[in-house]
Amino acid sequence: MDVIQPNTPAEDAVRVSAKRTAELFGSDYLMVTPSTYNGSIGLSYRRKAEYQDVQELPPALAEKQAKLAVGRSKRPKIQSAQKQQGAGDQSGASMALVKKAPGLSGAAAGESQAKSLIQRPSATRQQPPEWHAPWKLMRVISGHLGWVRSLAVEPNNEWFASGAGDRTIKIWNLATGALRLTLTGHISTVRGLAVSPRHPYLFSCGEDKMVKCWDLETNKVIRHYHGHLSGVYTLALHPRLDLLVTGGRDGVARVWDMRTRSNVHVLSGHSGTVADLKCQEADPQVITGSLDATVRLWDLAAGKTMGVLTHHKKGVRSIATHPREFTFASASTGSIKQWKCPEGAFMQNFEGQNAVINTLAVNEDNVLFSGGDNGSISFWDWKTGYRFQSIDTTAQPGSLEAEAGIMSSTFDRTGLRLITGEADKTIKIWKQDEEATPETHPVTWAPTLGRQRY
Repeated sequence: MDVIQPNTPAEDAVRVSAKRTAELFGSDYLMVTPSTYNGSIGLSYRRKAEYQDVQELPPALAEKQAKLAVGRSKRPKIQSAQKQQGAGDQSGASMALVKKAPGLSGAAAGESQAKSLIQRPSATRQQPPEWHAPWKLMRVISGHLGWVRSLAVEPNNEWFASGAGDRTIKIWNLATGALRLTLTGHISTVRGLAVSPRHPYLFSCGEDKMVKCWDLETNKVIRHYHGHLSGVYTLALHPRLDLLVTGGRDGVARVWDMRTRSNVHVLSGHSGTVADLKCQEADPQVITGSLDATVRLWDLAAGKTMGVLTHHKKGVRSIATHPREFTFASASTGSIKQWKCPEGAFMQNFEGQNAVINTLAVNEDNVLFSGGDNGSISFWDWKTGYRFQSIDTTAQPGSLEAEAGIMSSTFDRTGLRLITGEADKTIKIWKQDEEATPETHPVTWAPTLGRQRY
């Protein structure tokens, strides 16, 4: 191999460098050697890379051109009728330039796995949405004296808890809507609730910076978790470990050992209020949404961020994880986005609800519910992002018009009942219309070219 000496003239240095490049990249990447093309390797390489696949004409077009060339040499003037006949002979064969499949050459490549260089995306590939029955209001429960900001259903599906701006937690019978119990102890709005599936515990958090653990056998507070510097807006229980994760206005999510009350991790990184968080068994075990318009995926073992999702333009107020799929959705003002775990790959948008979206809930039947600050309610097909129902809630008589807002929501354990907490101080329970059929409520959906799932 030639070596460039310090005093080598510029032209010789270029030639030596070109020769070395040719030896490194080999004949596979170069159409000519440097010596035969004045050293212009870049041009020859580009020509090969861009046009190698379409150097040969399709067989039909090559045959037609050969016939025309022969006819031109014998008879300079060709009658128009003969021209049309010659063109009609090849009407059944493709004359499009096609990209050859790897490992094939010539006609074999064009005829076997031919793909046109210019392809219009097919709209028919999109998956049609599944039919879902529309939802209707079943029951209105009154009793709170403030906005109902949090809801949690008990694992056996017998009762549910609600927390509100009146600083109380109320336990309701899910079947009848009757009040069972009222728990007092918070001195400000109760913003988060969770019922443990493995212990007789109810956890609550509020704007008074308190995180409480209630023993449901004695209906008393048995533990406090101290550490948040401001209001605590959300909490979640780990499904397998004895861990409690809370988040709030101080912009951090804190991981607590449920029994010892020790602060295991402080998940810091958000620059705004942590408005919602979810826990799941597999990585990312903690997902947080913040008013800084980002969603963070956390490595629970290391206590560090695995990824940051920055697609939202406004603050992320709610997150919902699918009970069966390894996917989740996040909501901000006028925008709901679906993501795939564990890497947080963007899947699709749920478009159409132009409101401040406060809450999301999803059930096993692939129905996604979203509730807006203006009282708008939307039901979506989880797979395709199709909105099959859009209605407005009705505020309780005597309420202000501004109090028609959905503040919290959850499906029960069966997914057949939807519970919403609203700004008119009521809890509403929704169910699917049993009389609805695909004929009475057809899916009005049409595929579009612009919309792609991924």
